[in-house]
Amino acid sequence: MTLADDARPILKQLGVTGSGSLESRSPIDGSVIGSVAPSTDVAGACAAAQAAFRDWRNVPAPRRGELVRLLGEELRAAKEPLARLVTLECGKIVQEGLGEVQEMIDICDFAVGLSRQLYGLTIASERPEHRMMEQWHPLGPVAVITAFNFPVAVWAWNAALALVCGDPVIWKPSEKTPLCAEAVMALARRALTRFGDAPDGLLQCVQGRADVGEALVADQRVALVSATGSTRMGRAVGPVVAGRFARLLLELGGNNAAIVAPSADLTLAERAILFSAAGTAGQRCTTLRRLIVHDSIADELVGRLKTLFAQVRVGDPRDLGTLVGPLIDEQAFDAMRQAAGAAIERVEAVDGGFYVRPALVEVGAQEGRVCEETFAPILYVLRYSDLDEAIDLNNAVSQGLSSSIFTNDLREAERFLSACGSDCGIANVNIGSSGAEIGGAFGGEKETGGGRESGSDSWRAYMRRQTNTINRGNELPLAQGVKFDIAP
Repeated sequence: MTLADDARPILKQLGVTGSGSLESRSPIDGSVIGSVAPSTDVAGACAAAQAAFRDWRNVPAPRRGELVRLLGEELRAAKEPLARLVTLECGKIVQEGLGEVQEMIDICDFAVGLSRQLYGLTIASERPEHRMMEQWHPLGPVAVITAFNFPVAVWAWNAALALVCGDPVIWKPSEKTPLCAEAVMALARRALTRFGDAPDGLLQCVQGRADVGEALVADQRVALVSATGSTRMGRAVGPVVAGRFARLLLELGGNNAAIVAPSADLTLAERAILFSAAGTAGQRCTTLRRLIVHDSIADELVGRLKTLFAQVRVGDPRDLGTLVGPLIDEQAFDAMRQAAGAAIERVEAVDGGFYVRPALVEVGAQEGRVCEETFAPILYVLRYSDLDEAIDLNNAVSQGLSSSIFTNDLREAERFLSACGSDCGIANVNIGSSGAEIGGAFGGEKETGGGRESGSDSWRAYMRRQTNTINRGNELPLAQGVKFDIAP
């Protein structure tokens, strides 16, 4: 049986029909498992979203939350087949595929509650019989551009919040994972049908390559562009969006580090390091790429990790015992080979796929390739002698997404989390750099882009702030005591 044969009943169950010239190739063996029709009218999609916005912004937020609740129900019902499709199309192991769909469900739950908590402020006025307040209004159509490594969850992070905030969503998925996007849109249409009176154009998907994304980014009707991808992509998108004074939310590259201090629980640390470095075959933006270990424990920890890396089962991600599936394609394999050189070990798992064993590479200095993000399971090991040196190493790269420290010393932990500690958007203690929950704001600093998605107050990116002053009296006092009276 071919992978296309595996995919066919899953797609049917999820409600995906049709085909086109944009082929989807599974990284499991490189074979075509389906195809979709590229979008030819991005401008039309933007016009439809703009029309939908005029209606959706007037729907009460808790009612908008009801649509997201229904979407969450559809995702719950389809969790297993959608996760299987994620495995087939992007190569995630079974557990990670299920986890990704669970993230979608979790953010829907979060957003439903949020729909009743889009709070403003009441502000004390210096003027008698005046009241100031701050409120939040829907922003406008939101473009969501996603990458192959999280083919469904990142859309949900954005779409669930955008919907309750009053914004239509146009999704440009990766051209490497178009079937996952079609499946999600089929589930969204079921939710829209059950909801009953949502405007046309509220949720759309435009398929294609870079030219489709470029047209979406440039359209004046798109109020916010949320783009996940490489730093190179961000540098291309940023000036276009800034040139038309729209909002921009960027989630770009990460070159994440973990510090392992002398007091660390090495049994706990080695497990966290293994998942962070090898999970998703090193193809997460939060993948652990640099390990900064104290001199006194470096030999022991490196020895333990070499043993673990050698034991990890690399293979077909559909097999329940597999922990590391394939790289997405040959280009990813070539990039890893160029970065790791002789350290790369290719694993013969499934013909046509690119399978590699996670690589542990000890380096004497943080320079060259160590300072760059390679989207593959390469973990560079550096040594340090004092905590200030370790924090400097953590911060001395151009990316600033995720970081962690393993220590049982309270002072070390608090220093790492302080203003003079990690400069990353995510800083953890005694857990790895990867596997964030949806309740916190997700994103990073520097070349990671500065955007925040998912939990906390990330919803504010999808709304516009308005400050109001109301005069309930008969006088007109001016702020700052200014007098502007006409002389009698």
